[in-house]
Amino acid sequence: MLSYMSATEVANRAPLATRTDNFAFWWLIVMAVLVAVMVLIGGVTRLTGSGLSMVEWRPLMGTLPPLSAAEWQRVYDLYLASPEYNEFNYGMDLAGFKTIFFWEYVHRLWGRILGVAFGLPFLWLIIRRNVPNGFGGRLFILLALGGSQGVIGWWMVKSGLTADATVSQYRLAVHLGMALLIFGMLLWTAFDIRYGRAPLPRGHAGGTLVIVVLTILAGALVAGMDAGLLYNHYPLMGDGLVPVEYGEEGLFDAFENPASAQFHHRWIALLAALAVITLALRGRRHPAARGPATLVLAVVVAQFVLGIAVLLQGVPVSLGALHQSGAVLLLASLTWTIHRMPR
Repeated sequence: MLSYMSATEVANRAPLATRTDNFAFWWLIVMAVLVAVMVLIGGVTRLTGSGLSMVEWRPLMGTLPPLSAAEWQRVYDLYLASPEYNEFNYGMDLAGFKTIFFWEYVHRLWGRILGVAFGLPFLWLIIRRNVPNGFGGRLFILLALGGSQGVIGWWMVKSGLTADATVSQYRLAVHLGMALLIFGMLLWTAFDIRYGRAPLPRGHAGGTLVIVVLTILAGALVAGMDAGLLYNHYPLMGDGLVPVEYGEEGLFDAFENPASAQFHHRWIALLAALAVITLALRGRRHPAARGPATLVLAVVVAQFVLGIAVLLQGVPVSLGALHQSGAVLLLASLTWTIHRMPR
């Protein structure tokens, strides 16, 4: 029985040339890169306060930006009637509006580009009957998740078109969480095609992956409540490790108290860094995982230091965007490491 299972595992992890063509692997890697760029654009959109500049959802007509003075005036007038303008940007002229409009427009346009970049090659593979054997179902799931992300994005934006003009941190976390799920599935599927199927991570590897994702989602709560603007020093928060506001929101304190959200993000990040470091040191013992393990080791240290720098500097747009990009790179290198480590 043991020899049979070993032979099956060897067959499942056969090299690319004996399992499928090279196109599907690189297509999925490119898609993962495009999703990573989407997350970066979304981070900049949030950091620049641009997310509520487009107050209507036009899945087809919205592909083109305003092309005339009349159209610019129309979308500007819609924004003037929005709660965000009255609460936060009162007096903003058309030139200032165009700046924030740009980032939200690019964010939505990039989502459309992602749909085309995934849908057309997938259709081509189906027509030519070159879909990698056994991966058709997973690719259809990725297509469905990508389509749902656009709906989730608008659901998130709608939460900010209310009287308080603030996007729900819960919906922001769901939107980012879906992006991470799509990103991880793209990479895992690509690696399965390239290196052969690997079992889903569990134990130390699975726990590390979970805590890294939780750290990123905790960061989404921090971003959603602008909690990074509080306590811009480290490691203390005020006069102690725990902020004085901790627990003020009762049962939902972890999700609705900005100080508590920042506190949790700090310490979950530390646990995540330790988990990644120990896993990377294990991975470096195995030839197949040595390269990705070395990469993830460097990325997690840089990301932790960068997170502290972002906090100390009061979350400037440049460092904040770099930190969000670092989170995606960390998730990618960790996924690669886990896939290459023997079970």
